[in-house]
Amino acid sequence: MTATMTTAIVHLNLDGFLASVERRAYRMALLATREHADALDIVQDAMLSLVQHYRSRSHAEWPALFQRILQNRILDWHRRQTRAKRWLTFLKPANEDDEAEDALEQIPDEREHNPVELLARAADMECLLKAVEALPVRQQQAFLLRLWEGFDTAATAAAMECSEGAVKTHYFRALQSVRAALQAEAP
Repeated sequence: MTATMTTAIVHLNLDGFLASVERRAYRMALLATREHADALDIVQDAMLSLVQHYRSRSHAEWPALFQRILQNRILDWHRRQTRAKRWLTFLKPANEDDEAEDALEQIPDEREHNPVELLARAADMECLLKAVEALPVRQQQAFLLRLWEGFDTAATAAAMECSEGAVKTHYFRALQSVRAALQAEAP
């Protein structure tokens, strides 16, 4: 194989990887920021960083690298927000495009579902998302990386840049909070 062919194959593999993680990454960023535009910026920045700095790495390394980059971008966003809130004395103007449609949400789900099941699952998912959204950032990260991404404790610790014990603590507390919130919402 020539170098051009190898580069093209890596590019296709990287495109496929990014396409496979974009929805979950967007949802994580949206839960952390509660702002559509900020979440899109964070995901785009994380994807660009992965492509620029790590495209030559093995495709097996990409999920952990991407999650580490994404979680660092989310933490950076929170730090900037904290600094801005500390220095700003006026209220942030209302966001005019709150009602803008989410392009990722408009992609059709090709699976067939029973409408009654869909309504029940939508209500359950809404309760879950509200509970996860209410978690502190580090608990939210541990919860999403462990549960949604399926990372083990070591991979989660590497992505969050903390100890495995801290991941276990954050995850345990997140599970307790989410369970309590879901039980409170149960009919």
